[in-house]
Amino acid sequence: MINTKKPKIWYGGDYNPDQWEKPIWDEDLRMFKLAGIDVATLNVFAWAKNQPDEETYDFGWLDEMMDKLHADGIGVCLATSTAAHPAWMARKYPDVLQVDFNGRKRKFGGRHNSCPNSPTYRKYAVRMAEKLAERYKGHPALLIWHINNEYGGAGNCYCDNCEAAFREWAKARYGTLDEVNRAWNTGFWGHTFHDWEDIVLPSGLSEEWAGANGRTETNFQGISLDYIRFHSDSLLDCYKLEYEAVKKHTPDIPVTTNLMGAFKKLDYHKWAKHMDVVSWDNYPRFDTPHSYTGMMHDLMRGLKDGQPFMLMEQTPSQQNWQPYNSLKRPGVMRLWSYQAVARGADTILFFQLRRSIGACEKYHGAVIEHVGHEHTRVFRECAQLGAELGKLGDTLLDARVEAKVAILFDWENWWAVEMSSGPTIALRYVDEAHKFYDALYRSGIAADVVSVEADLSGYDLVIAPVMYMVKQGIADKLENYVQSGGALITTFFSGIVDENDLVKTGGYPGELRKLLGIWAEDIDALLPSQRNRIVLPDGASGLKPEYECGMLCDLIHSEGAEVKAVYGDDFYRGMPALTVNKFGAGEAWYLATSPEAAFLQDWLSQLCSSRGIKPLVHSAPEGVETTLRSKDGQEYLFVLNHNADAVTVELGDRSGVDLLTGRPMDGGKAELAGRDVWIVKLHM
Repeated sequence: MINTKKPKIWYGGDYNPDQWEKPIWDEDLRMFKLAGIDVATLNVFAWAKNQPDEETYDFGWLDEMMDKLHADGIGVCLATSTAAHPAWMARKYPDVLQVDFNGRKRKFGGRHNSCPNSPTYRKYAVRMAEKLAERYKGHPALLIWHINNEYGGAGNCYCDNCEAAFREWAKARYGTLDEVNRAWNTGFWGHTFHDWEDIVLPSGLSEEWAGANGRTETNFQGISLDYIRFHSDSLLDCYKLEYEAVKKHTPDIPVTTNLMGAFKKLDYHKWAKHMDVVSWDNYPRFDTPHSYTGMMHDLMRGLKDGQPFMLMEQTPSQQNWQPYNSLKRPGVMRLWSYQAVARGADTILFFQLRRSIGACEKYHGAVIEHVGHEHTRVFRECAQLGAELGKLGDTLLDARVEAKVAILFDWENWWAVEMSSGPTIALRYVDEAHKFYDALYRSGIAADVVSVEADLSGYDLVIAPVMYMVKQGIADKLENYVQSGGALITTFFSGIVDENDLVKTGGYPGELRKLLGIWAEDIDALLPSQRNRIVLPDGASGLKPEYECGMLCDLIHSEGAEVKAVYGDDFYRGMPALTVNKFGAGEAWYLATSPEAAFLQDWLSQLCSSRGIKPLVHSAPEGVETTLRSKDGQEYLFVLNHNADAVTVELGDRSGVDLLTGRPMDGGKAELAGRDVWIVKLHM
């Protein structure tokens, strides 16, 4: 439970009374009651209001609102307001301003525009956090601290402070210049460093340039990879300083900051170690697959080994910053909220509770629309959900999602894969992970999305898509997992480099070669218009005779692995495309190319079945999502219909009671309305 003061699924969101006149406040509180709102996130961007100059702090409005919310039974997620520094700070202390990729000094404007290595920024941010903690440490409304907001949302910084800090970071990581030169392979192009001061940041002025597909290209992957690590660490240091400031005065109040799913710039596995609870902001695009949103929830849940998380932001109706900002259709907000709960969320919070009237987010949806009253479709839907969450109480709090399949996801591997100078710009790490996730999702099979550092012993199947970077100790860990009876799948372009993006010589897939029982001689990059075929032997149970594949094709040779499928075309026709190697009590699979979706769904379904991993319901219709949460020996089956029309779902021998309606669910077949949800408390 996040905080015992509020023993239910929290419901509410970002509230900005500092942007409104006081007569609006009481009207908002009246409507919060109607909607079942019981948590408000305050003070996210109020730094300039709270601190109008260097010496003055004025929290009068916040005092009043904290008291008002508490009097109405509403708890507070209190932000430290440090996501946007005040204008006076930029004018008086320009070191707080970022320098961009091309060496230009920013002026005041936007948000997240602070240099993370600015001594001035850190000084005043920590001071603000501490003053808030001192002031509200005993306030009964305080439920959780919200540090900053969406770290990393603006460009990286390339100022002199960052450059000096990068040198110190490199000293701490490598110790000597000789080790730096080795890790960065600086003998290439005569880049050898003989003095720490010779090291400069990789940017548009030095090693990097804007490349195809929106990627940043670099001459030296090792230097650029370490800069990304450094920048993630720099922002994390800012977070940790504020964390420590509030914990000093409120040691029993949990602390979080809102993450953003598969956000490339920050290593969230490293960040999560310093968060009491993970929270994140869910904003699917108009064309985002439901399975991708599910994967993001599972990724966030996996950051702290399955601990329930907070949904910190979603929109009740529409967004404002995408190319096409469609309204959520009737029922979709409720459905997507329960999708979050189904996958481990213990809060449903919105951005925002009242719509702004100006600036870039004035058309971003809210519980209270511009009309200012409760007689809107969006408000009615929000009130319905609020009432349902009130009825659920603490039933689902701390319930865990159970999965026998894990997908390994690694930020540093992601950075390295997409920073590689070849073999193809078409390779996108998250997309390849999602292909596997989507195949499992469509088959109704649960998967955790976890770090390479996670304990794998509880999983029957572990999938490591495009494991290009194999860090120290990971090959041994995977060998031990398979040796003990586990099944591992990895793919093309795996086992190539170490943590410094240096190729492991002796043949691909490097340290994974013994485990996989193969040798990859070469890697063919196909044009977008080109395809090859995965051809299976006659009588391959449950699979078609052949499937399309493309993008990359590893040309592999068996070194003991059994060949399960071969390529159908080109000069490497007949070479292995899919292999399995028996290793100890387990097996290690290698998929040498990127296949069409049908292959993954057919193959993974068969492989899971062979290992006793079963779907949650029998033959769920297309567009129906299922998950299971369990708590104290009780299981709760979630069935979500993403279709606009009703479908028939076969529960088989599962029976129970739908918590939302009280309806008995006696197994067999039942009709689930369009965009509706069951939460079935199963008979055990």
